[in-house]
Amino acid sequence: MKIADILKTKNFTLFTANPSTDLQVAVDLMAEKDLGSLVVLEGGVLVGMLTFREIIASLSFTRGTITGTTVGQVMERSPLVLTSETDVHDTRQAMLDRHARYVPIIDNHVLMGVISFYDVAKTMLNAQQLENKMLKAYIRDWPAEN
Repeated sequence: MKIADILKTKNFTLFTANPSTDLQVAVDLMAEKDLGSLVVLEGGVLVGMLTFREIIASLSFTRGTITGTTVGQVMERSPLVLTSETDVHDTRQAMLDRHARYVPIIDNHVLMGVISFYDVAKTMLNAQQLENKMLKAYIRDWPAEN
């Protein structure tokens, strides 16, 4: 199974910010749309990711204020990036290795979407449930021995 299979099941609405976006504006958007991340683009090119992890770190550093802070000041500048052809098992391992909860998917310099660790877990669970169902049906239809 590939990341492309996960992307087929997701909403194609992508929310982005640019490095100069006021952090409060980004936080408001994330809260309004119930987002865990924003892809940060500059001139149409991925330059970072903003997740709740970076926001919490910023709040801790500033003792609770984000006034005057921009997305570019707190974003992850080198996020894990994968392609839609990446195997889901490899994706899971890469996300664990990098502690990445959200991963932008880019094919030929085009942002295809963002997947979350939740998306990967849900896909793996659905695949396992389907396999279990098929095995149970196979066992139930097991031919009798002569």
